[in-house]
Amino acid sequence: MNTFRPAVILTRPRPSFPSQIAEQSKLIRKLLRMSALFAWLALPGVSFAQDVEPRRWTHLPVGLNVVAAAYVYTVGDLFFDPVLLVDDGEIEQHTAVVSYTRTFGLAGRTARLDVLVPFKSARWQGLLDGVFTAVRRDGPADPIFRLSVNLVGGPALKNKEFREFRAARTTNTIVGMGLAVSVPLGEYKKDKLLNLGGNRVVIVPEIGVVHTRGPWSYELTGSVFLFGDNDEFWNGNKLEQNPLYAVQAHVIHVFRPGVWLSLSAAYGHDGESEINDVPKNDPRDTILSAVSFGFPISRTQGLKLAYIRGRMQKDIGADTDSFVIAWSMRY
Repeated sequence: MNTFRPAVILTRPRPSFPSQIAEQSKLIRKLLRMSALFAWLALPGVSFAQDVEPRRWTHLPVGLNVVAAAYVYTVGDLFFDPVLLVDDGEIEQHTAVVSYTRTFGLAGRTARLDVLVPFKSARWQGLLDGVFTAVRRDGPADPIFRLSVNLVGGPALKNKEFREFRAARTTNTIVGMGLAVSVPLGEYKKDKLLNLGGNRVVIVPEIGVVHTRGPWSYELTGSVFLFGDNDEFWNGNKLEQNPLYAVQAHVIHVFRPGVWLSLSAAYGHDGESEINDVPKNDPRDTILSAVSFGFPISRTQGLKLAYIRGRMQKDIGADTDSFVIAWSMRY
């Protein structure tokens, strides 16, 4: 249903009767609304978007390796421009992510490299002019690579030195910078409007600060999402997108080593899209909130549970709820 070409219908011989003309016009309008619907869904559906991640700038010892696996279940309601005649829009998505983190020294400061590889199964559905319509996609999404370094307050230290440094400084402030890149290696078919991969590079410079006082930490991160062009958008079109500006804040309490709780909030703005240089007037205006809880299950392994709530501040968009369970092992 997402490969309709209304132009084919328009090239048919002109019907002879008014009833045929009316029926043909109705079908054309319906197909155009369906195309517009799928286009709208595709725009915010890139695999790399605004997130809420506490403890991003936590000081870690160098030489640490962490492997992790996470499962994210997302459900949400979709809201459309009334002209599309779409009701009861919904999304359900299952995401599995495997990741690897390596810490190392860089010019005497602590740095870390993160690699995330997601796999998704997503289903979109709704009533289009009273007719039930659904689309499903399964496969790999775009992997993400992120390099970050603590510029202030995070010297590169190994295990023993690191423990002594942290024990002597129960109050400290860390300032860090990072650069994340989403690489277009996910599943993408240029004749489909809905895809799990974005078919474009996304670059995200970040800056963050975390202040720790005893068991409490207060963390703030600012990001700018810079979207590359998709020159193979559906049926030969070109998709462009303005930068998305995002900020996220976290309050974290550590009860004992390995056991922590975080309350988080985030806001994202802009990211308006253009198709063939025509603005779509669809800037994002999103508020996210989250609660996360982490605890150890062995000396080297831990679990994290999280709930993330996303709400659009405009009449058009998606309200989502995500539930996360993640396992990690360090060595």
